[in-house]
Amino acid sequence: MTERLFSLSLSRRRLLITTSAVATGALATMAGLTPAYSAGEAVNGGDITFLIDSLGDTWIPNNSAISSFQGHIWGHVTDKLVYVDADGKVSPWIAERWEQNDKATEFTLHLKGGATFSDGTPLDAAAVVANLDIWYAGRKKEGINPIGLFPKTYDHAEAVDAATVKVFFKAPTLGFIPTLGYHGSILISPKTIAQPAAQQADLSKTSGSGPYLVDSWKEGDFVKLVKRKDYNWGPAAVGHTGPAFLDTITYKLVSEPSLRVAAVQSGQADIAYNASPQELTSLKQDGFTVATPRYLGFVNGWAINTKLAPYDDVKVRQALQAGINRQEIIDTVYTPDWKLATSFIQSNVPGATDHSDLLAYNPDKAEKLLDAAGWIKGADGIRAKDGKQLSLTLNSNPYLATSKSIDELIAQQLAAIGWKVDIRAYDVVTFGQKVQYGGPAVPAYEVTRSFIDAGTVASILTDANNGENWFALGESDAKLNELRDKIASAGSAEIRNPLLDELQKYVLEQGYFIPRTQIVQRIYVQSPKLKGETYNGVAYASYYVATKSA
Repeated sequence: MTERLFSLSLSRRRLLITTSAVATGALATMAGLTPAYSAGEAVNGGDITFLIDSLGDTWIPNNSAISSFQGHIWGHVTDKLVYVDADGKVSPWIAERWEQNDKATEFTLHLKGGATFSDGTPLDAAAVVANLDIWYAGRKKEGINPIGLFPKTYDHAEAVDAATVKVFFKAPTLGFIPTLGYHGSILISPKTIAQPAAQQADLSKTSGSGPYLVDSWKEGDFVKLVKRKDYNWGPAAVGHTGPAFLDTITYKLVSEPSLRVAAVQSGQADIAYNASPQELTSLKQDGFTVATPRYLGFVNGWAINTKLAPYDDVKVRQALQAGINRQEIIDTVYTPDWKLATSFIQSNVPGATDHSDLLAYNPDKAEKLLDAAGWIKGADGIRAKDGKQLSLTLNSNPYLATSKSIDELIAQQLAAIGWKVDIRAYDVVTFGQKVQYGGPAVPAYEVTRSFIDAGTVASILTDANNGENWFALGESDAKLNELRDKIASAGSAEIRNPLLDELQKYVLEQGYFIPRTQIVQRIYVQSPKLKGETYNGVAYASYYVATKSA
């Protein structure tokens, strides 16, 4: 059986932690202790423990690097070709510089010299080509998936020499360089890539080029990382390129949120992941570091299935858009750390524009739209048309702890307008089986999705180039398709940005996407002894340049 860090019968105020032999001393028994607040000097060295609510179900790099859980580990044991910060700014990493042709169909990457994988293989042009190929195609028959947001227009890559890679695309792909900073785009040794899936799933056999190595791990329990002393090719954007300062990072599975937080409060751990938003204000007041970084990506909201009545009617979709009080969601479920949605993509994404006017709470407008669409309120307050009630089934997203609470609040708001709202909650596995974009019983699919470059958005929304067809429109909306194609073919940001603005306005006006709030999917509660962590464009915390006070 999996060893447990905490006994779940203990209260938050009093924890007894038994050190796990396999965790190699990551946690000491510290029952009843309170954290020390004396600010010591930051020192080189030290060990930290990060408490997390899951460690996923596979370590195959292509399949797990995009996980909200395993992505933390991959961010420390691998590198990327470029670094993308929280504002979407792209800067060199393993790729020192790059060029593209005027059509954005050919790119040349110039690689930093001296980087190696932990198995001794050089991180050279041949290694980069092997990674680009696996990101694009995977090996599906073996269960190794392509990286979902890697450009589907990829044709091939060539190693011009040991330090130069030329990459060719079948169509303009302006977002290629930023997407190299996506959390799935991790550089793995060609020796690892060549392994069958079963061996790739063994984390101890995976070789990356990052500042940490896997020291030990146990499925469903912990992963311990130790710093790589010869590392000297970090991203200059974080202010340091040499070996990490911290000696070890241990990720330990603790499923109960209150126990994760209590361990940080009592000094038994350094970071608790995914705390309850309602706890954050008091934790800040008690001197703990609280981080709520927003990733680059879509806001939290619903992709509407336009094939399902009554959501095939634009007036009903527009009424839904106007009938949600988004400020009440933040005031009730969240804290001021959360921001109102201003579009269907996060406001920190380059190319995002402000369309708050289309998201204003206006129940009178919603009522008039529903009246005009023929939905009449009955004595019970629920609207009906042709003998059918106005209903909406919501499937709460198990990846977002607050999802069900938001659904319940929105159900109250919509009930006042005349909707009958049903809420279903599944675990992660069942949700994946039952809830799909455009599914026959899914009128609204809750989205929590990161991306690096806004140019990928248009193709996701439709079914072109194996897109995900979020709104079940296929090729039926000529304007959406036209915007998609113009965005895809744009050769510069100056051409693309006005098109992205038009796309955002159109999707919101049509009620295809119903934003709820800007998303904070990753919440960190951290000991005041730990300083210097950084957050990248997909909101992962990196402890590469962090230090811990004595």
